[in-house]
Amino acid sequence: MQYHTAQCNMAWRNCVQCWRQSTFRDNSSLGVRFLRECRFNFFTEQRCGFRKAPKRSEQRRVEAEEVGQKEVNPSESPANRKSLIPPVEPPPSNAPHRTFRVLIKPFVFTVGFTGCAFGTASIWQYETLKSRVQSYFDEARADWFEKLRPQKEGGFRKQVNRWWNSLSEGQRTVSGIIAANVLVFCLWRVPSLQRSMMKYFTSNPASKALCLPMIFSTFSHFSLTHMAANMYVLWSFSSSIVSLLGQEQFMAVYLSAGVISTFVSYLCKTATGRFGPSLGASGAIMTILAAVCTKMPEAKLAIIFLPMFTFSAGSAVKAIIALDSVGLFLGWRFFDHAAHLGGALFGIWYIHYGHELIWKRREPFVKIWHNMRTGGPRGGGGNGSL
Repeated sequence: MQYHTAQCNMAWRNCVQCWRQSTFRDNSSLGVRFLRECRFNFFTEQRCGFRKAPKRSEQRRVEAEEVGQKEVNPSESPANRKSLIPPVEPPPSNAPHRTFRVLIKPFVFTVGFTGCAFGTASIWQYETLKSRVQSYFDEARADWFEKLRPQKEGGFRKQVNRWWNSLSEGQRTVSGIIAANVLVFCLWRVPSLQRSMMKYFTSNPASKALCLPMIFSTFSHFSLTHMAANMYVLWSFSSSIVSLLGQEQFMAVYLSAGVISTFVSYLCKTATGRFGPSLGASGAIMTILAAVCTKMPEAKLAIIFLPMFTFSAGSAVKAIIALDSVGLFLGWRFFDHAAHLGGALFGIWYIHYGHELIWKRREPFVKIWHNMRTGGPRGGGGNGSL
């Protein structure tokens, strides 16, 4: 009986152990299967789910980019409209350092443009003198026919003609220059032209366009005050300079002065590394002012707002050169002192030496043009004199 009882106990123990082992195996297999399914679902949810929300710094960066894209063009802001210079985009940080090698092309353009300006002025004077004889007979014939036919009515047209005829030759000459400056000033107010105006109507040695802005920037003003001051000085000295040089020579000197003063500005900006856009007719006008003051140093001048204080023209040009020299060495950046100084020195040089070296030696060129116009022999058959 005891032996039977012991066998039954051993049998029950074996059954319990087998049941525990089978239960553990089933639970472990279920746990592994569950972990595998959970792992698969985890990766599936990461691949197919939504992206994580960006951090605060990333959100601020995205919002700043969106706001920057929606910002209005800086040239349209009221503060930039009232400034003396157009809005300037900051240069890229990886911009290459400019060397004097970039000034080779502007130097060649300056020499070539100056030669073309004086050559064109010589041909212009030749054609003007040649047409005066024919115009004399045409005017006499026109006066005869004017007496026969009835006069046209038009009070406004007569007043305009009377006003135009009352102007001096110098004032009529600079009227076209003033009109060109006003036109360019109006183009600055067109938003769609801002990029082109910055590229071609401002001079900067760090820009891709170097040659054309040297002449275009001479007719460019962004501020109304800047343009009014320059045009007033040009109008005031127009009669004196045209009576000294003549209409044709004046235009050659004025255009050449604009290019030469811009090249001097290029040279100083490259030497100092202070790049930036420049515009305005100040360099060319400084040439005209310096030329008149050098030719007539005893003439009395006065400031428009202080007419009671007068000073000599010679003292004025010395003071202007001294002021621009100080501004250039101290690095003042409100004006382009290098362009002012270059224009003034060119005007003084032209009165002392340039007129003899350039204008009085134009006769061979005029002879070539005369032979081309008249079809005369190249070796002889006409002296080409007027």
